[in-house]
Amino acid sequence: MRAKPAAACRPRAPGRGPRLRAAVLAATLDEVTTSGFSGLTMDNVARRAGVHKTSLYRNWKDRASLVADALAENVATGVPIPDTGSVETDLRQYAQALIGWLTSPLGRAVLGATISDAARAEPEIAEIERRFYVDRLQRARAMIARAVTRGELPGDIDPDAVIKTVLAPIYLRVLITAEPVDEATAEQAARVALVAARAGVLSSS
Repeated sequence: MRAKPAAACRPRAPGRGPRLRAAVLAATLDEVTTSGFSGLTMDNVARRAGVHKTSLYRNWKDRASLVADALAENVATGVPIPDTGSVETDLRQYAQALIGWLTSPLGRAVLGATISDAARAEPEIAEIERRFYVDRLQRARAMIARAVTRGELPGDIDPDAVIKTVLAPIYLRVLITAEPVDEATAEQAARVALVAARAGVLSSS
């Protein structure tokens, strides 16, 4: 039996639209995991995704836009904003999902890249980090807004302050003290944020 030409054995290109976007974002996350931010190039992403580099620049103006988009979409799926009908349960589930993401290979790579010497030296990496965290806060505000509507939190609450109060002890353990993070960590972080919010400590005034 005659062998097929080499070209016939090549994987199909992802085409355009949603398939191309999915392939490029997946390739970007793979590059972040293996090479970090500083080692990621548009050429490598294009090669891994099986597309031409011009396809990347038609959809993303630069490397920072591409990486920020890939991370935002990945975290939106991996750390969804809960809507259980209870702010206590929402905050706890949010913290649990965040811990799961931070301790994943991608989460560890992102954290390692953002605190490295390269991150401090390259403004582009700092911009990726800024966009990433701004996106997370914007998405999480809906969770706090629903709690205010239900009467579970005061109307003058600062949504970002509540979310940051949940995040702070988790990031402290992961980045500073190297303590383990688990379900108990998530439970405590959510409870502390809720107590502070209801006590008026996290008001916007």
